Amino acid sequence: MSLDITSHPHRPGPSELVPSRYALRVGDIEVLVISDGVFSLPAATLATNADPAALAAWLNDRLLPPDVYLWPLNVLVVRSGDRTVLIDSGTGMEFPDSPGVGRLAARLDAAGFGPASLTDVVLTHLHVDHVGGLLADSLRSRLRPDAPIHLAAAEVEFWASPDFSRNTFGGFPDVLQSAEERFVDIYRGQLRPFGAEYEVAPGVVACCTGGHTLGHSVVRLVSGGDRLTFLGDSVFPNHFEHPDWHNAFDHDPEEAIRVRIRLLRELAATGELVVAAHLPFPAVGRVAAAGNVFRWVPSAWEY
Repeated sequence: MSLDITSHPHRPGPSELVPSRYALRVGDIEVLVISDGVFSLPAATLATNADPAALAAWLNDRLLPPDVYLWPLNVLVVRSGDRTVLIDSGTGMEFPDSPGVGRLAARLDAAGFGPASLTDVVLTHLHVDHVGGLLADSLRSRLRPDAPIHLAAAEVEFWASPDFSRNTFGGFPDVLQSAEERFVDIYRGQLRPFGAEYEVAPGVVACCTGGHTLGHSVVRLVSGGDRLTFLGDSVFPNHFEHPDWHNAFDHDPEEAIRVRIRLLRELAATGELVVAAHLPFPAVGRVAAAGNVFRWVPSAWEY
């Protein structure tokens, strides 16, 4: 069954007048980018070590407000061989005061297939905006009870006794730890931790890079001569021009910078397609080198 990118005006469910899914192919691998929505956070969370004037200038250059930033949240569904893989799961109902997020389950239905069709789940890391969807009944109750959930062993180990001493985000650890603890309690029997990397489906490889979190992973797709890397939270929109800015949710900011720059240099050299969790939807593009920094080059939409 091919991924369905058409609209279905008579199908039950909410009608939306915004694009929420984007399909592409990587060789023989089918990829669907799904928006879980957007939610607002203080703009300062983008760069906790930046000069406030520099951050204000970055926002102003994009005609954005100085105090609030709308974070996009993107999830992937990948079909390769006989496997259909969900990569991250959005926020679910973890932010009831933010109605703009938690849309994944409804948008999976709108794309023409339900959670029961998913054979595997890959989590780039265990932050609430990546595991929250699996806590919501709209997804949890319809997921196959035997669907393996793949994530780096280092991520599981970190959250067994988390250290937030290097973070700069104030009161958020309680929210993060609560979601992680509930997630592990519910899905413990389905977790399939891996070491350095694991091939989930033909040409679909989860790779532990660390950085944003100690066990953060990216997912690399390779088929024929085509390549795409899903970066998860390795890179945020401001990191192309300012890769040395600390994101408020980096657990080890200095290591996050090292991983980020290494990945960006590699991606600029290969010229492959890139998707990231918090780039503006559909978040498909390429990385170009620009001296000692980088440039994001969005791909043209293919209709």
